[in-house]
Amino acid sequence: MPHIQLLSPRLANQIAAGEVVERPASVVKELVENALDAGASRVDVEIEQGGAKLIRVRDDGSGIEEADLPLALSRHATSKILTLDDLEAVASLGFRGEALASISSVSRLTLTSRTELQEAAARVEVEGRDMDARISPAAHPVGTTVEVRDLFFNTPARRKFLRTEKTEFNHVEECVRRQALGRFDTGFTLRHNQRVVQSLRPAETDLDKERRIGSLCGQQFIDNAVVIDAEATGLRLWGWVALPTFSRSQADLQYFFVNGRVIRDKLVAHAVRQAYRDVLYNNRHPAFVLYLEVDPATVDVNVHPTKHEVRFRDGRLVHDFIFRTLHRALADVRPDDHLRGAAAQSFGRESAVVEPEHSAGGFSAPGTSGPWPTQSRTEAYPSSPGQSPQQEWRASDQMAFYQSLNEGGGVSTPVARAEMPAASASVTPPRDDAEEPPLGYAIAQLHGIYILAQSRAGLIVVDMHAAHERITYERMKRALVEQDLKSQPLLVPLSLAVSQKEAALAESHGEELQQLGLQIERIGPETLAVRQIPALLRGADTEQLVRDVLADLIEHGQSDRVEAVTHELLGTMACHGSVRANRQLTIPEMNSLLRDMEATERSGQCNHGRPTWTLVTLSELDKLFLRGR
Repeated sequence: MPHIQLLSPRLANQIAAGEVVERPASVVKELVENALDAGASRVDVEIEQGGAKLIRVRDDGSGIEEADLPLALSRHATSKILTLDDLEAVASLGFRGEALASISSVSRLTLTSRTELQEAAARVEVEGRDMDARISPAAHPVGTTVEVRDLFFNTPARRKFLRTEKTEFNHVEECVRRQALGRFDTGFTLRHNQRVVQSLRPAETDLDKERRIGSLCGQQFIDNAVVIDAEATGLRLWGWVALPTFSRSQADLQYFFVNGRVIRDKLVAHAVRQAYRDVLYNNRHPAFVLYLEVDPATVDVNVHPTKHEVRFRDGRLVHDFIFRTLHRALADVRPDDHLRGAAAQSFGRESAVVEPEHSAGGFSAPGTSGPWPTQSRTEAYPSSPGQSPQQEWRASDQMAFYQSLNEGGGVSTPVARAEMPAASASVTPPRDDAEEPPLGYAIAQLHGIYILAQSRAGLIVVDMHAAHERITYERMKRALVEQDLKSQPLLVPLSLAVSQKEAALAESHGEELQQLGLQIERIGPETLAVRQIPALLRGADTEQLVRDVLADLIEHGQSDRVEAVTHELLGTMACHGSVRANRQLTIPEMNSLLRDMEATERSGQCNHGRPTWTLVTLSELDKLFLRGR
């Protein structure tokens, strides 16, 4: 073995650059973070050839004094922390003091800066070959400009790993997008090869913030997002989460910020995935832009060189807070939240329900002089004095409907069309906005599968099986919570061979496992005995269930595995117990189902994540039939 010796400063910086400077986007990230820490209200990023030729970042922050310019390019030199206490409560985005030194060791770097107290700016230039800083006067407004040219010019092996210009710029654009999402109070400009790609003004109001989100994440995301803002136990979570119907095929629209720092954390990902568990279809991924504000002393950001990962002091508290906030927000979404925007657009236009003399078409229903019956809602659905049709349906038809489903497995006798009262064949929607339910009123059943409902927003199509499945599922979940989870003793205890760590974990979490309906005893250093399991899961694979629960406890400090399996079983039961296709429902029965959907949590999706209803707006129908042209 050769003798131990100190590495040269240049080689040490290049080794550090291997951790910090992976590609041009890494340089942009470090420089933009420095600009934001300097209090910049405007950050301009200019890129050439994907960043391989030029990266220029200019800001209007506090600047750097001339005497500190050479020191700023030294390793472990920073103005953001001074003592260990500062490190334990980092409030800035950057703090390691390695970025500029690492970047300058693999590029030709020029740093120009001026503070408010200086009459003139100064420039320092460094090349990775010799690392000698050269200072000269310069003209520059208050703030800082960093130019990085010929990235990896002195490390050809690293340069060979760069991808195409388009790919590298896509990474740069994503980096700027994350920073722009994290700092609404700062304006951003991004140019590539002298072409403006992004130009964002500071967002001060909530409307400005939504516009920035729409510009960076797509307007469709904002149109399908739920606003979150919750506080508890020193934590605040706010932002936007997309409805389950706006799911993605990959996790490409997920941004989570902790005190303004974008992170990727397994604990956070698990909490979000758990909140979306029974409303996402198959392997779809949720979309969200969320901001968590915590005391900096309770989160450790010094666990990764690129600062993409953090560690929470009380991870379980953070996990539960995120999960419960998102779970409640998604549960509180009702059909009227979906329809409010569409209805507002439809109220201001001409109604599609026209009088016979205004009809442009030649089709008329038998027995009428126009395309729609003119009978009023009150005549179609007679109600007792002082009682609205909605209340009448909930009081009588709904009870009879669900009683027939529960006792006979569905509507026992199909109703022929000829037997339906003429008044119930079609309904003119109410003119009074206050009286119309969000999902409108049923007008027909299509192929025994879909319910067609009419509202001011347009035509609403409901998958009656999927809708009834969600209603039944939520009722069974509530009943399970009210009656507690019952356990069933095993006639022959199941013996499991586990590791010592798993055995100790099961022993220390005995009470928590008991609350889940599992009685597990440690009967040896590496042996467990399962004596009780939840009664609902008596047909499940007990060994695999216990091993999954222990794996969750090791990974997350808690487990929702029993609840997940239980809910999966309830979902199957709800699916088999729901109204099936080709069941002919009467108009009151259809309306009863619609009213229950409006009162049920997560009614927009069935237990498998499929949508339960959709809306075709009047404007979309007008376009389809070329009305108004």
